[in-house]
Amino acid sequence: MTNAFGVMARPVGKLGGQLLALLGSENRLHWAFTREHIKAGRLVPILRGPSRNGTIGWQRTGEESDTVALRWQFDNGSAIDHVFATDPVYYLHEGLLGQLTLAPTLAAMPVGALADLLEDAPVLDAHERERMAERMFELGLDQVVPPPQVFTRTERTDIVPVPTLILGSMPVRDHRGRETWHDYAVPGFDYDGVYIDALDPGALPWRSVSSGLEQIRRDGAAEMAAAGRLEALGFAAPPVQSPLATLEVGLQLASQADWLHFAQAELPALRAAGWRIVLNDEYRYNLLQVDEWYADVADKDDGNAWFSLDLGIIVEGRRQPLLPLLVQLIRRAPQGFSPTALAAHADTSAMLLQLPGGEHVALPWGRIKPILAILGELYFRGESEEALHLPVVDAARLAELEEAAQLRWLGGARLRELGRRLSQFGGIADVPKPAGLQADLRVYQREGVAWMQFLREFGFAGILADDMGLGKTVQTLTHILVEKEAGRLDAPALVVVPTSLIGNWCAEAARFAPGLRVLTLHGKDRQVHFERIASADIVLTTYALLPRDEATLRTHTFHLLILDESQYIKNSRAKAAQTARLLTARHRLCLTGTPLQNHLGELWSQFHFLMPGLLGDEKTFNAHFRKPIEVQHDNDRNALLTRRVKPFMLRRTKDKVASELPPKTEVVLPVELGSAQRDLYETVRVAMDKRVRDEIGRKGAARSQIVILDALLKMRQVCCDPRLVKGTLLKGAKSAAGSAKLEALLELLDTLLSEGRKVLVFSQFTSMLELIATALRARALDYVTLTGETLDRGTPIDAFQQGEVPVFLISLKAGGVGLNLTAADVVIHYDPWWNPAAENQATDRAWRIGQDKPVFVYKLIAQGTLEEKIQELQRRKGDLADAVMGEGGQLNAALTQEDLQAIFAPL
Repeated sequence: MTNAFGVMARPVGKLGGQLLALLGSENRLHWAFTREHIKAGRLVPILRGPSRNGTIGWQRTGEESDTVALRWQFDNGSAIDHVFATDPVYYLHEGLLGQLTLAPTLAAMPVGALADLLEDAPVLDAHERERMAERMFELGLDQVVPPPQVFTRTERTDIVPVPTLILGSMPVRDHRGRETWHDYAVPGFDYDGVYIDALDPGALPWRSVSSGLEQIRRDGAAEMAAAGRLEALGFAAPPVQSPLATLEVGLQLASQADWLHFAQAELPALRAAGWRIVLNDEYRYNLLQVDEWYADVADKDDGNAWFSLDLGIIVEGRRQPLLPLLVQLIRRAPQGFSPTALAAHADTSAMLLQLPGGEHVALPWGRIKPILAILGELYFRGESEEALHLPVVDAARLAELEEAAQLRWLGGARLRELGRRLSQFGGIADVPKPAGLQADLRVYQREGVAWMQFLREFGFAGILADDMGLGKTVQTLTHILVEKEAGRLDAPALVVVPTSLIGNWCAEAARFAPGLRVLTLHGKDRQVHFERIASADIVLTTYALLPRDEATLRTHTFHLLILDESQYIKNSRAKAAQTARLLTARHRLCLTGTPLQNHLGELWSQFHFLMPGLLGDEKTFNAHFRKPIEVQHDNDRNALLTRRVKPFMLRRTKDKVASELPPKTEVVLPVELGSAQRDLYETVRVAMDKRVRDEIGRKGAARSQIVILDALLKMRQVCCDPRLVKGTLLKGAKSAAGSAKLEALLELLDTLLSEGRKVLVFSQFTSMLELIATALRARALDYVTLTGETLDRGTPIDAFQQGEVPVFLISLKAGGVGLNLTAADVVIHYDPWWNPAAENQATDRAWRIGQDKPVFVYKLIAQGTLEEKIQELQRRKGDLADAVMGEGGQLNAALTQEDLQAIFAPL
C-alpha cells in the first residue's frame, strides 16, 4: 500500500481505520508485492469486500511441518494473510486479492495488544505445545486465545496401494529436424490419496489428519508384484541412446506393434484388476473404435471409361476416407509399403493410423494390406484426393478388395460384377473358326483372335504387337468376321492404315474373308462413298486422310476402330493421333510390330488412344515412368509399367511361334574408309563438333536438337558417299574421295548374284539409292526401285517376286512395312539407323511366314565412325523395348552427353 509519494505505509489505530475507510470508498487503495513492483508501477487495485468474522489461533507454519505459531484466522480455521491493527480492524486476504474488507472487533483486548501478542508469539514444536497449553490455562489466557492443540504422530501399515499407470506419447526432433514419436509409461502407486512414483525409492511424506500427523508405510510386496506384471507385459527402461532415457520419463515397450497389443488386449485387463490408468492428451493409443468399413463406388454406366473409388471407415458415426491418409504414409516412407514389407506383417496384427482430428485408430493388417497393395501402384499417379479415379480396366481390383478387405459396398454393382468376372477369369477360351474364313490359322494366330475376343467381351482395348510377318492382318480379319457372324457387327469396323497398305488390306480381305463388305475411302473422289459407310463391314482409310475426313467420320459410331502400324500415332500431338482419339467406337485395337521404337512416350501415346488414363496423363507418365526408366534405370518402376500394360499387349516373336521359319543370320560387315574419304570425314567431324558445341553452349542440349541432327546427318552422308553432302562444305573433294562403302556393296553383290541370291538393299537416303542404281546400270545388273515417290508399287514388287530382277533397291521409310518379299534370301542395310525396330521391319520383308530359304542380313558399317556408335544406340533402344515388353534387358535408351562426345570423337 503506497502513499502519494510512493512510500509504503501501514495504517494503525482509529486514524488508520478512518483513512482506510475514506480511501477505500474512493477506490484509491493499491497493493504492491515488492518495492521493485512499486518502482515499476505494477500495483494491484484494492476493492472493498464483505465483512467476515475472524479471530486468532494456532496455525501450522508449513504444509508438512508440525510446528505452530499464532496467526489470524477466519472462524472456519483458515489463516488470514494480512491484518491491520486499526480500529475497526481491516484485513487483506490473498485469496481475495484486491478486496479490502471491513471486519468487526476480533477480541476483547485492545487491537494494539493483539498485534504485540502476534508479533512476539513463539513458534512451538510438538514437544512445546503441551507445556504452552498448560501455562495458558494457569494464566487464564485460554479465555482470550485458544491454547495450541497437541498433535500425535502415527504410522500406517494397513493401507493397500492402488497401482497407477500414466501413459503418454511425445514427439522428439533429431538434428535434421525430423520428428519421431516416442511412447512411454510412468508407473506409480496411490496410497489413500498420496501418490508416489514407482521408481522413487524414498518414503512417503507425513500428512496432517485430525488427530495429528501420520505417515504411510509403503507395501514392498504389493509394489514388487505390480512391477513384475509390467515386466511380464514387456515394459522396460529405455536404452541409453533413447531420448526417453535422457528425459527420464519412465518405461517403454519394444515396438509399435507391442503398444497396439497392450492397448487392445492388456490395458482392459489392468483396469479390471483395479489399476488406475491416466492417459495424457497426446497418448497415441487411446484408440477410437471402428464401427464399419465401407467402399463407395461411383459408376455412371454411361460408357465412361472411369470410375471413382472411396475407401474408408466409420468412426463415431462419421465417415473417414482412408485413401488420402494411406497415401501420406506411403509418401513419407515408401520402403515401408513394398510387397516385402507388407508381407512381413501378420494379418492379425494392427497398424496405427492418426485421423485428421488427432485421434488414432488401429486397423488390422489383414484388411488394410489389399488396399495398400493397390495404392503401391496407383501412388505413382500422384493421387491425393479422398477418392481414386480409376480406369474401368482396374475393376478387377474391386473383386480383390471385396474378398480380402470385408467392406460394406455402396454402389458400383456393374463394375463389381465385372471385377468378379475378371478375378474368376480362368484363361482365354478358344474361338471356333468362323464359317466365312478362307484360311487355316496357326495355333498362335487362333490365340491372337481369342485374345481380341477377350478384350471385346470385357470392354477393354489393346495392342496386337506380333512381329512383322506373323499375320496380324489375317488375325484381325478373323476377329471382325467373328463379330459379324455373332450379330454384333451392326456398325462398321474402321481400319486406319498407312497409304502403302491400302492395297494389301483389300487383297487380304478378298482372299481370307470374301464375305466382308469392304469400303475404301481413298483418292480425290472418296466423298461420293461417304453415304455407304454405315452399310459397310470394313471401312478403310489412311492416316493422311483421317484428319481431312474427321467431320464425316465423327458422325458415325464404329463397332471397331483399328489402327494398323499404330506407330504412326507415336506422336500424341500429331493431327492423325488427335483425330483418332475423337472418333466414337465401342472397341479399339492397335496393330504394330514395333509399339516401342525410340522412347516410352510412343507407348504412352498409343495407350492414350486405346484407354485414356491407364498410364496417367503425359506429364505424370514422364515423371513417374519415362524418366525413372530411361534415365535413372529404375527396374522396379519398369516392372510396374510392364505389369500395367501386359494384359493389354499381346506380343509374339517369330523365333518363338514360327518354328517352321528358316534360320536368319546377321553379319556386320566393317568397311574401312579410304584415306581421302577419311580426311573428308574428319573435316566434317571437326566442323560439326565446333558448331554443335557452340550451339549447346548458347541454347543448351535440349534446344539444339536441329543442329545436332543436321551435324549427324552430314557425318552419316560422308560415310555412305561424300556426294550426298549438299552445299559447298566439301567443294570438289566430294567426287575425288570416292565411296568405300559403295565399292564394298558392289563387291558383295557380285559375290551374291554369282551364287544366285535374290537381294534387298535398304537405305534411308533415296539419293544414295540413285547412286547405287547408277553403279548397277554401269555393271549391266538388273534391279527395281521402291521409294516414297513410286506411284505404281505393284509392278516392281511383282517383277522381283517373279524372279525377273535379282536386286530390289528400297528406301527404308517406303518399304519398311506392308511388303511380302519372300523371294529374297539376302537383306543388305547400306546405312544404319538409330532405331533397331526400323531395320528389323525391313528385314522382315524377307524373313516372314512363307519364306523357305535361310536369310542372311548384312549391315555395312564404316569403321571408326559414328556408324559404330549407332550400333551401340540400337542395342540400348532394343533393350528398352525388350524390358517393357517382357524380353528382359538393361534399361538405357537416352542420348546422353557422353554419347555426343563419343560420336564426335576423332577417328
